[in-house]
Amino acid sequence: MNPGMLPVQLVMTTELGLLPLWDWLTEPLKYPFLLQAIWVSAFVGIVCAVLSCYITLKGWSLMGDAVSHSVVPGVVVAYALGIPFAVGAFVFGFGSVVAIGYIKSQTRLKEDAVIGVVFTGLFALGLVLVTKIPSNIDLFHILFGNVLGISDSDIIQTLIAGTLTLVVILLRRKDLLLFCFDPNHAKAIGLSTKFMHYTLLSVLALTIVTALQTVGVILVISMLVTPGAIAYLLSDRFDHMLMIAATSTVVSCVLGTYISYHLDVSTGGAIVVLLTLVFLGTMVFAPRYGILAQQAGRFSQPSLEDNSP
Repeated sequence: MNPGMLPVQLVMTTELGLLPLWDWLTEPLKYPFLLQAIWVSAFVGIVCAVLSCYITLKGWSLMGDAVSHSVVPGVVVAYALGIPFAVGAFVFGFGSVVAIGYIKSQTRLKEDAVIGVVFTGLFALGLVLVTKIPSNIDLFHILFGNVLGISDSDIIQTLIAGTLTLVVILLRRKDLLLFCFDPNHAKAIGLSTKFMHYTLLSVLALTIVTALQTVGVILVISMLVTPGAIAYLLSDRFDHMLMIAATSTVVSCVLGTYISYHLDVSTGGAIVVLLTLVFLGTMVFAPRYGILAQQAGRFSQPSLEDNSP
């Protein structure tokens, strides 16, 4: 090999982004804002993963989507009034849940129809407020997150909301699990299912506030649903589900932040794409509930003709 070609090849390798693995891992750590984005994303991932297991058992994916879209006007109003965005987001998020319950109880409409009306109406209101209220709010950051440019005050709000979420779940974990798995049994043993209902909704709103700066209101539903779906396909035990969901989400958040730096793409988008790829792999290759395992079990079962004399 011509020695004079070696520097040229190194330059080409660097320009193409084909850095050695060690450099690929350590280079982002030189920048404080990226290091900050990595640990904030990992924290948000843990919070979302824990709640995701309860949401999956309860079947509240659509409710999570509704609350995540409903917080947009709250964020705009909070910034316009100069109050913490977490306060406005939580008020509108929880208010949307109350509105859904009230409309459902007063009309003949089913819950899915009420959810569709409420969350689209509040989301549209948020878009109108963004265009009419003078502020320095970037709509793109609200919709898709901005963890790389998150401010210290936003980090504090994220940590407070996330910690409060984890504390509430820890204190009421058994009651919430029973309410999600079998609300009739929970009511029979004396638990207030209405209280559990609004406790879980409050925690849901807090979790959305926690993830708002990382992935935004559009992609937060993936963080609330996908980790629990992955864990549900891999385990029947709830404690194992929590560990699987947390691990898959944290890995996706950390790697997604790395990829967003090296490829210059949206951080929230990279995180959700990785999480979705993990789900697709789990859906196909899960040892017990994966597509391949289900098909193999179906083919291995003897048919009636094989058992006939």
